Amino acid sequence: MRGFAGAAKRADPVKTDESANLRETIQYMLPYLLAYRGHVLMAILALIAAKATTLLLPYGLKLIVDALDGNLQAQITLPLLLVIGYGSLRFASVFFGEIRDALFGRVTEHAMRQVGLNVFKHLHQLDLSFHLDRQTGGISRDIERGTNGISFLMRFMMFNILPTLLEILLVAIIFWSLFSFWYALTTAVAVLAYIWFTVKVTEWRNKYIREANQADSSTNSKAVDSLINYETVKYFNNEAYEAENYDRALAGWEQAKLRNRLSLLALNSGQALIIALAITVMLLLAADGVVEKQLTLGDFAMVNAYMLQLFLPLNFLGFVYREIRRALTDLENMLGLLKRRPVIADAADAQPLQLADGVIEFKDVHFAYQAERPILKGLSFIVRPGHKLAVVGSSGAGKSTISRLLYRFYDIQQGTISIDQQSITELTLDSLRQAIAIVPQDTVLFNTSIRENIAYGNPSASESDIDRAIELAHLRPFIASLPQGDQTLVGERGLKVSGGEKQRIAIARVLLKRSKVLVFDEATSALDSHTEQSILQAIREVSVGHTSIVIAHRLSTIIDADQIIVLDQGVVIETGRHDDLLAQGGVYAAMWALQQQETTVTLD
Repeated sequence: MRGFAGAAKRADPVKTDESANLRETIQYMLPYLLAYRGHVLMAILALIAAKATTLLLPYGLKLIVDALDGNLQAQITLPLLLVIGYGSLRFASVFFGEIRDALFGRVTEHAMRQVGLNVFKHLHQLDLSFHLDRQTGGISRDIERGTNGISFLMRFMMFNILPTLLEILLVAIIFWSLFSFWYALTTAVAVLAYIWFTVKVTEWRNKYIREANQADSSTNSKAVDSLINYETVKYFNNEAYEAENYDRALAGWEQAKLRNRLSLLALNSGQALIIALAITVMLLLAADGVVEKQLTLGDFAMVNAYMLQLFLPLNFLGFVYREIRRALTDLENMLGLLKRRPVIADAADAQPLQLADGVIEFKDVHFAYQAERPILKGLSFIVRPGHKLAVVGSSGAGKSTISRLLYRFYDIQQGTISIDQQSITELTLDSLRQAIAIVPQDTVLFNTSIRENIAYGNPSASESDIDRAIELAHLRPFIASLPQGDQTLVGERGLKVSGGEKQRIAIARVLLKRSKVLVFDEATSALDSHTEQSILQAIREVSVGHTSIVIAHRLSTIIDADQIIVLDQGVVIETGRHDDLLAQGGVYAAMWALQQQETTVTLD
């Protein structure tokens, strides 16, 4: 299927206008070369052997032609041995070249593995805002092209460009020493003209390569986005609409590829003309030498063989240069990803969290996703050890923001957030996040088995620990009802299990993580009343002995909380226990009355 790409609704946030720098790329690749010094050295030796035998081939051809020339039969009496020697040289040039490729292949494959791993790890270090904006399909294409570009640059720049230039120089020296200055001058002029033309035209057509890459990534993003939202497409009968959008994106890709192909036609045609003119001039000089009895037929054959041998790598040099420019263009986005520094990172003097009681304190916290729209305005509260704090309020009041700030997905603009009197900005992210376990409103599962999804909470957990987590999360009856038990696949994003079962799996994960602080971010808001009560029972059981924060929409789920705070536009307007807040007759009491009325209407 062509490209899986599409006109995305907005520009890919990782695109950059900053061209990939060749020197920077070489510096980036150097550690991978040094990691396999032995392989690289042996590959260089094989390269030298391959080039030496290649340069001897035309001279061997000259000897054979002269040996077969009747006029020179007396001088050369062993044409058969010369033919065998020529064949041996031909084999040796290919054989040493294959050895070189095999040795250096190990280096490039290791580099691709390490680069891919580095980018993958780096993406996981980037902040939440980046991942909310990113387009998965486009980024995966950027990484794929980038790693392939690294491989190409390492292989061809190190083992083709420099050797080809060296070969051109040696051929010019041979022509000058065996024939005349004009042969060397013709060779030098042709090579310089070829390189100049290739560089200029390649720079011109580089913009068309860029356009084609952008169209490819964009089309891929569109297709992936549409397929991920398969159910939404079906709900609104928008299959034709999605196909039309995708086709428009493909049409843009098609036009970009057409412009790219036409510019390549101009480049290849110009290169072919330069090569044809140079060979014609050289053969005219050689033919004149034969007519004047200054050269033999073997010399004529040698000139022709050297010119063909010269322009084959030169033509390849043009291809390599074009591909290097393309590889550098492909690397732009991937290197742009690697250059992007995480907004949320460990401070230089960050220390591991010294967890004791698990006291959480928000003190005069101010926060805004965008400066013009503040979310929290001086929020302050304390959660005592082993206590449960409930946070309620209308949509947009800032409830879920509290869990994101505590987990340091974002940093606050003013105030402090601390655990056991240690500011979270002074702690290592790993130790902070290890101390907190979250059950989100929308639990997303990996497309693996139920058991593997539970074990994700602690990949090193024993089988008995996983079984215990299953029991505590009340998952055993559900698992027992499945033909494949806990080996049942949950589908992409967990679409094959219900909302209640997904939440139970999330709770089991939390149990395996064994964190002191638990956060339940509207974990039951999308569930029916019966499922909600069973999930609440599981939450109450796992919360015993833990400091917990419950962000709730349904007030019936938090009546047992040790403290409830009511948020309105980022400000605490009421605080207390359930009965106290009802007695106050304020906002919480009004919310309770409204929800009780809605429940009664539903039951009726």
